[in-house]
Amino acid sequence: MPATTDRQTLILSHLMRDGQVLVDDLAAALDVTTQTIRRDLTALCQSGQAVRVHGGARVPGSIANVGYDVRQRTFSAEKAAIGSAAAALIPDACSVMINIGTTTEHAARALVAHRDLVVISNNINVINLLMTSRARELILAGGAVRPSDGAIVGEDAVGFIERYKADYAIIGASAIDTDGAVLDFDAREVSVARAILRNARCKILIADHTKFAATAPVRICDLSEVDHFITDTPPPPGFAAHALEVGVKIHVTENGPTI
Repeated sequence: MPATTDRQTLILSHLMRDGQVLVDDLAAALDVTTQTIRRDLTALCQSGQAVRVHGGARVPGSIANVGYDVRQRTFSAEKAAIGSAAAALIPDACSVMINIGTTTEHAARALVAHRDLVVISNNINVINLLMTSRARELILAGGAVRPSDGAIVGEDAVGFIERYKADYAIIGASAIDTDGAVLDFDAREVSVARAILRNARCKILIADHTKFAATAPVRICDLSEVDHFITDTPPPPGFAAHALEVGVKIHVTENGPTI
């Protein structure tokens, strides 16, 4: 087993690569106990080199996107609850646009039992998840595919989305500021998200609580441009006040009623 300083260096290398690490994954990768990893993470956090999150740690103040495989495993139960709440707002026999993201993929899973949907997405994974559903039509946007997560991004995808007008949109985000700014990392991805918002009648933003601690450089929209926000814990007071001011309904899946 490596000395503590060597092991912490290895942990930092994982943090720099992925943006976020999970205790269980590190324990398995480094062949040590989870208690040892937690002590290492505590030391790294005390030195300002990491910030603790539930189940692991992230890079402090990071604007680096966390790897797709890590995001899939992180807070999956919470994301599933958010996805189910989003699907509950979608009736049968309507059209819905869904963008890229692990939380929006949970919404797609929750839509499998719906009937006669027309689903339009720039997310290959969303379309694959709905292949066994009772949808009337599944429409995959054309454009350049990002291999890391199956996103179809860029101007070709924007032009494709602009051909449609959907009843509902479900979008995710990588970060949310307490002032209501909804943010992401990839400008090409953001362009598609904006097109989805422009071309939907009812707009649903979904994000777990960690998005309030994250930062990202590209603005998707302001909270005022959506109709519903679904999350897993009550949002910061400033954000909740802004939502009330602009008439956005907040849905908290576990800890309270719709605001």
